[in-house]
Amino acid sequence: MNKQRPGKSGLTEKAIKASFLKLLDERPLARITVRDITQECGITRNSFYYHYHDIPQLMEQIALDQTNSLIETYPDIRSLDECVEVAFHFIVDNRRAINHIYHSLNREVFEQYLMKICDYSVTTWFRSAFAESAAKEQEMKIRFIRYELFGACIDWMNEGMPPGVKEEAKKLLQICQGLLDV
Repeated sequence: MNKQRPGKSGLTEKAIKASFLKLLDERPLARITVRDITQECGITRNSFYYHYHDIPQLMEQIALDQTNSLIETYPDIRSLDECVEVAFHFIVDNRRAINHIYHSLNREVFEQYLMKICDYSVTTWFRSAFAESAAKEQEMKIRFIRYELFGACIDWMNEGMPPGVKEEAKKLLQICQGLLDV
C-alpha cells in the first residue's frame, strides 16, 4: 500500500479519498470512474494514478486508514458496549457509502477490514477486562464474541441497515457474555 506523503502529495491523496467517499455516498461503486474522482477533486488522471493503481486499491487504502484510525481512537475498550461502538462507528456514520461497497464486487475488502475491527475490539476488551493470562485461556470465548459481532454487522447490512442496530447488537453481545460465563 502507498504511504502518506508529506506536503502537496498528501493533500492530493486526501482530496482523492474525500472525492471518492463523496461520490460513493451518491452512487454505487460500479458507477464511479477514475474520471469522476479526478473531476470531483480537480486533479489529472495522472495524479490519481501516481497515488493509486485503481479504484479498488483506493478503496482498500481508505478501509485500512479507517481501521487504523479506529484502533488509535480506542486504545482501550472497557466493555462489550464499547466493542459495538467501535465496530459500528464508521459504518453507521457512512451508511450509504458502506452500503454501496457492501453490494459491490469489492465486498470482500469491506468484510476483511470489518473482521479486523471486530477482532481488535473484542480482543482489546478481553485484555482490559481480564488478566493477560485469563485472556489467553479464553481464546474460544474471544473468537465466539468476535464472530457474533461480525455476524451482527453483516446481518444488519443484509436487512437494509435499519435504525437501532447498536442497541440490538449490545443486547446480543450481553446474551453471548452470559452464555460464556456458564
